[in-house]
Amino acid sequence: MEVTVIFGKKEENRVIPEETTIKEVLDAMDISSETVVVKRNNEIVIEEEFLVDGDVIEVIRVIYGG
Repeated sequence: MEVTVIFGKKEENRVIPEETTIKEVLDAMDISSETVVVKRNNEIVIEEEFLVDGDVIEVIRVIYGG
């Protein structure tokens, strides 16, 4: 199945196996799930959720500091 991943200004289509979680996609992209928020089809989701064909994932980097 195929999903679209948006990270910053970069957008790419990725072919992934069935029952792939958001965390597995982040791991494959070397992105720590502790430093980002993920939206699937414009709704914030947790990293343990499974993806389905055609999902659009937006990865938003969280900036810490004061």
